[in-house]
Order: sequence, then C-alpha cells, then structure tokens
Amino acid sequence: MAGKVKWVTDIDKNVLINNFEKRNWIPVSENEDWNFYWMSVQTIRNAFSVETGYRLSDDQIVNHFPNHYELTRKDLMIKNIKRYRKELNKEGSPLAEKDENGKYVHLDFVPVTFMLPADYNMFVEEFRRNPSNTWIMKPCGKAQGKGIFLINKLSQIKKWSRDNKPSNFVTTPSKENYVISLYIDSPLLIGGKKFDLRFYVLVTSIRPLKCYMYNLGFCRFCTVKYTPSTNELDNMFVHLTNVAIQKHGDDYNPIHGGKWTVANLKLYLESTRGKKVTDKLFDEIHWMIVQSLKAVTPVMTNDKHCFECYGYDIIIDSKLKPWLIEVNASPSLASSTANDRIMKYNLINDTLNIVVPNGDIPDCKFNKNPSKEALGNYVILCDEELAVNEGADCDLKNRLGQSFGSKGGRAKDCGRPIATTWK
Repeated sequence: MAGKVKWVTDIDKNVLINNFEKRNWIPVSENEDWNFYWMSVQTIRNAFSVETGYRLSDDQIVNHFPNHYELTRKDLMIKNIKRYRKELNKEGSPLAEKDENGKYVHLDFVPVTFMLPADYNMFVEEFRRNPSNTWIMKPCGKAQGKGIFLINKLSQIKKWSRDNKPSNFVTTPSKENYVISLYIDSPLLIGGKKFDLRFYVLVTSIRPLKCYMYNLGFCRFCTVKYTPSTNELDNMFVHLTNVAIQKHGDDYNPIHGGKWTVANLKLYLESTRGKKVTDKLFDEIHWMIVQSLKAVTPVMTNDKHCFECYGYDIIIDSKLKPWLIEVNASPSLASSTANDRIMKYNLINDTLNIVVPNGDIPDCKFNKNPSKEALGNYVILCDEELAVNEGADCDLKNRLGQSFGSKGGRAKDCGRPIATTWK
C-alpha cells in the first residue's frame, strides 16, 4: 500500500522514537488516523475496553494482545500452566508424564506456587511438610521487584494473612493478591553471585502459535555475593536481580550495569560444563517458553491487529535446570548502559521489521511471513502453521527423542526448536 506509516506512542523512549524516525514514519496524535500504536499496558486496557474501546481497521496494529495479562500476571500465569498440565494429563498426553515422586517429567518448569490469600491453607500444609524451605512472596500486579519479600517462618505471614482474609479481599478490592513460590535457594552462581536471564520473545499469532526468540538476551547479576543464610533473607541485593533494585547498591557498576550477554553465558557454560550439557539447558529454556505460550492459547484473544514482545525471566539452578519465574508484558526500554541502549534499539528495529514488513502500511487481511533476512537477531521459536504444513507433530517428536534435522535449520516443530544460533 502507498503512503507512510503514521505512528503513535505513549511511551517516551528514544529506542522507540528513533526507530520510527529512521523509517521516516509520520508522528500523529491518538485522535488522528494512525497505523501503528506502541501502547503502554494501561492504554491497551482502554483501547479494548467495551465502554471506551474502538474498533481497529485493517491498516492498524498495536503492540499488545487484549488479554496479555493471562501470561504476564503472576497469578494467572501459574493458574493457566496448572490448567494446561491437568488438561494434558486428562487427555493422556505423553507430555503429562510424571515420575515416581509425582512430578511432571516434561512440564516441571515453574516452582511450587500458591495464591494468597485464597490458597493459604494449602500453602500451610505444604510449608509444614518441609519447614526448612524458604519461600518468596510477590504482589501479582507489580514489577521491578516492588513488594517482594522472603520468608522461612509461618509467623512472618500470619499477620499478612489476617489482614488479607478472602472475605476482606472480596469486600476491599484495594487488598493486593500475592503469589508465594518455593524459593530457588540453590541457584547457579558465577563469581559467587546470583543472576537471572532475560529473553525477549515476539509473538505474532496465538492460534496458530507463531513466535520468535531474540538472540541478544542478557543476564542480570546481583551486586552482593549469594548466601542461603537465613540472616540475609531481607538483603535484596543478595536475592533480587532487578536493575531497579541493584542500581542502588554500593557495588553497582554503571559501566556494565551488572549484565552479561547470553552469548557470554553460553561460552562460559560450554567451557565449564561442556557443550552437550549447555545445549540441553538452552533446549529446555526454549521448551518451557513454548509450553508457557501454549498454556494460555485457549484463553488468549487472537487478534490479527496485535503482536507482543514478552520479556521472559528465567533462573538456572545449580543442577542446570531452568525455572520460569515470570513474564513481562512491557519489558523495560530504559537503558542502563551504552550496550543496553544499542541492544534495545536493535530489538525494536528487528521487531518492527517482522510486524511491519518492508515498513509498509499494515494490512491485517494478509498473513505476511517475513523473509529470513528480515528476522535480524530473531530466530523462529515455534511456527505451528509451518509444522502442520510439513507434517510435523509440534510437541512430541523432538521432545520424546526424534530429531527434525541439523542445528541451525528452520524450526519445524514447536517443542524443542532447531533454529537456534546464539551469537
């Protein structure tokens, strides 16, 4: 279609605006005709609200699915993954296989988690079975480490429980809902410090699922060496990797921002643990990301005007098992270092190249598949439509031992991808 893309955003970040300007797109206000709107999560609620929302035309796209929160709210993510596992188990799917201890063999990628206050009694039962465990409490609707604390005694949350009884929660909507999860108290350490991984995953279709993994993820390190000592449970510089917290630490380094590239992590693991073990770890990470997306497929609104760039946060334990901690709907576009700014600029650039092919005015009536050259630093993580067309079983073949081809090829299945090439 002829003409320039007209863009709007309510997020004032240079990595966004510079990418729009580079394409000579035209800035307009939200009250004018626009083609591309990069919205905050607050704005997207209004855009799709029954009362205040509006109908999008075929030449308009936005950067969130209407109910993205089914994956990005901590409580809903857990609820949907639990439901997904139960449904697979009911169907007799091999993916729902359990070991002798009753744990899922293929779908055990989130820590044991309860909703509070609703699941308080079930949590107490679990706590008393293993009273030496540490647990982490998180408010469901907050980010950047806000409101998080660790506990190892029931007395530490009894007052919280009394103040947040279900009856109070129903009558007082301002009371916050929390999740409480088994704390990964034996994380993989590098230089004695705890870290987590941030991966960016672009979803362009929910049904059929089509998603891409960004190669240039990074690790976020704590500034203080890790200790499982109960005396340090309140020291968030030991336990929480969020930059919003760590940047206030005395040992924070503003030059590298306490970050490592995933590529450097992979090289480190290959040299210390071996390539085979490292490849298995990254296969497991890809697997859990795809399965988490499949868990929300039945409840997500598949709107052709929408795409989403999710921020996945993952922790690796000392046995090199990855754990999905949470998924962010609006991962920060703020830059803590020069390298961070370059990476996020390229992330937006590559995202736009996929969702707005050739920089043309969008046309949602057509399913446009980007060329290999347009992927940039993205690789196809899952393409159900391609898998069906080529006769691949999207979940089972690779997961249960059958290979689809050589590493570096185009991903056909949606279980363990073979398209990954970490740079």
